Amino acid sequence: MTPERFARLKQALARRQHDLTVLADGVHKSHNVSAIIRSCDAVGVATLHAVWGSGAFSRHHMVAGGSKRWVDVERHASAAGAYARLRDSGFTILAAHAVPGARDFRETDFTRPTALVLGAELEGPSPYAIAHADAAIAIPMHGLVESLNVSVAAAVILFEAERQRTAAGLYDRPLPDREAFERKLFEWAHPEIAKRCRAHGIEYPELDENGALRLNPFNDP
Repeated sequence: MTPERFARLKQALARRQHDLTVLADGVHKSHNVSAIIRSCDAVGVATLHAVWGSGAFSRHHMVAGGSKRWVDVERHASAAGAYARLRDSGFTILAAHAVPGARDFRETDFTRPTALVLGAELEGPSPYAIAHADAAIAIPMHGLVESLNVSVAAAVILFEAERQRTAAGLYDRPLPDREAFERKLFEWAHPEIAKRCRAHGIEYPELDENGALRLNPFNDP
């Protein structure tokens, strides 16, 4: 861990948007899941929620791999369960689907706590997700195709959210929870040691200003 790398991790983590999230409702294709996670990371989304009824999601190679290191993934067995979790956290839930009455996504205020719901390409979000969302938003289409690839749609909408949040100064807000920040920073900087600490019930050791361990509990070189 170089000081430069540690500084970059610290800056990225400080700009995480904990009140902006994505709910992938039955998005199963690996390349789409991977691309959505990459867009989440680019925009600073801290957590991706996913409705995935089987245990397959936890074994998904793109989710279990490097992308998940930067974006937490919370899996739900149903859209109803996911919605309950999001509402308890104070999110407004917006379903991205071109139903009658859906508003242009650019007319949406993404500076509020927002959960963006995206579904599989052909079907879109589930009927429950559409019916119980607070509103539906859509990307205007002027050609012959009726929709974008789900990962492309995610990127388009998320970067509109990024534009609004940058203008509102939300990427420069004070940290809401210093203890949680320090814990996540350690996990980003030293993932293997963090994993071993959790397995042994050991508190994470302190880091110095350059991200180096002040004390290695495992006496590794």
